[in-house]
Amino acid sequence: MTAQSKFEKLLSEGDSEPVEGWDFSWLNGRATEQRPTWNYEEGLTRRISTVDAVLDIQTGGGERFADALSRANNPPKSLAATESWPPNVEIARNNLGPFGVTVLEIQNDADLPFENNSFDLITSRHPTRTLWGEIQRVLRPEGSYYSQQIGAGTNSELTDFMMGPQPVSESQRMERAIALATDVGLEVMDAREESLPVVFFDIGAVVYFLRKVIWTVPDFSTDKYRERLLLLHELIEREGSFRSHAQRYLIEARKLN
Repeated sequence: MTAQSKFEKLLSEGDSEPVEGWDFSWLNGRATEQRPTWNYEEGLTRRISTVDAVLDIQTGGGERFADALSRANNPPKSLAATESWPPNVEIARNNLGPFGVTVLEIQNDADLPFENNSFDLITSRHPTRTLWGEIQRVLRPEGSYYSQQIGAGTNSELTDFMMGPQPVSESQRMERAIALATDVGLEVMDAREESLPVVFFDIGAVVYFLRKVIWTVPDFSTDKYRERLLLLHELIEREGSFRSHAQRYLIEARKLN
């Protein structure tokens, strides 16, 4: 196989694989991402085992929430989830329906369609936007919000390679989240952040990742970025991989009254 034909083959593989849902198993053997030391999934399972009503915001395909529910010692009686992207809504309903979860399709910037003081626990893994006032409103007194979030500058090495140097969004900084949570009357009980290696071993994995994690290169298509993809392919072939870093932070906040 020639170098050009290998590039075309990998490009086609990454461009044709479905990207609905939030399952990254297609990348097994093609890319790796180190997980945070706090282990969000275990923390989620422990927390939902001790409460009566839980809401998972921006659940994606519901994969992580379903996994936690399957391992919970005492699943909550009242369960709900929200998701904004229609293809993911159907996947989430299939994944979460067996656990009795009501999945609602709402936009990420819309008010939550729940009464005040509805939930003991609100969770969210990698939300694109956090409406702190709404979280405070629908939490019950002593209820908590538990979330792993995408930090400022996540995968900036990959973004900058594809697009040229880009500004880092201040809105994704952990310090801002702490301030916003405090402003609406929540008590921040835990906040920590880590920078985690993300390693791509072929250009097909990069293409798949950019199609799925759309905020990395917002206007991405293989046609538009073909020249940059070829340069990145050549770098990976020469060096064996391309390394980026995911920025993650954990935040847990409690409603006092």
